[in-house]
Amino acid sequence: MVKPALPHPLPGAVGLSHLSAYDWEAADGVCGGSPHLHLVCTEAYVVTGGRGAVQTLSPDGYRDIPLEPGSVAWFTPGTVHRMVQGGDLRITVLMQNSGLPEAGDAVFTFPPEVLSDPERYAAAATLPPGTGPDTAEAARRRRDLAVEGYLPLRESLAAGDNGPYLAFQRAAAHLVRDKVPHWRELWQAGALATAERTGAHLDALTSGEPSYLEEATAYEAAPSRRGGFGMCGRRDEYALPGTTLPYRAR
Repeated sequence: MVKPALPHPLPGAVGLSHLSAYDWEAADGVCGGSPHLHLVCTEAYVVTGGRGAVQTLSPDGYRDIPLEPGSVAWFTPGTVHRMVQGGDLRITVLMQNSGLPEAGDAVFTFPPEVLSDPERYAAAATLPPGTGPDTAEAARRRRDLAVEGYLPLRESLAAGDNGPYLAFQRAAAHLVRDKVPHWRELWQAGALATAERTGAHLDALTSGEPSYLEEATAYEAAPSRRGGFGMCGRRDEYALPGTTLPYRAR
């Protein structure tokens, strides 16, 4: 098997995308994205315009973190997060371990009966190709199903009962277990390889033979697709080695 190769990753082998938060109203009257968590990746929001919030569920309870231009918020693995629209909210997303979220590390807060059935989960999580009205409608249905499962988790956690939240974490971990070998390959080719290159550079500097500097160069890129449908909003994506690829619930 040929292992993935990421010859020119972004710094730290991070994933990169730009999001404009959905303005669709959900069942609780709030406009925003699809609640979800990541199993092994920390995610960061860098707000570039507008206002809104990110709602999070974690062992320290429910939080509503304001978002405005210049603010940064990030969430560690296992934190359920939901982007909330407050008015033209736009963010740049930085994602640890580029490629893993698109390979299934991101799990929606669908109701338990959906999470317990891998085929049903995949059908609900996967969108049709393209950026047309059919894809938009499917993205909205996916968001609504995630909110349906999210609201009871939030209510229980706010009441001091973390049982349903912990059960969701366990169900998400069980759902993705078979994907872990592929994730390991992506991690080894991306974030781990990047860290190991830094170690090699330090060794070269220590020895006084920094020949790797002769390979110095620069790269540039622009979004390869604009207006795709992400988890939390319309997404501009980059088709670069080691950056955010179109989401697939594989």
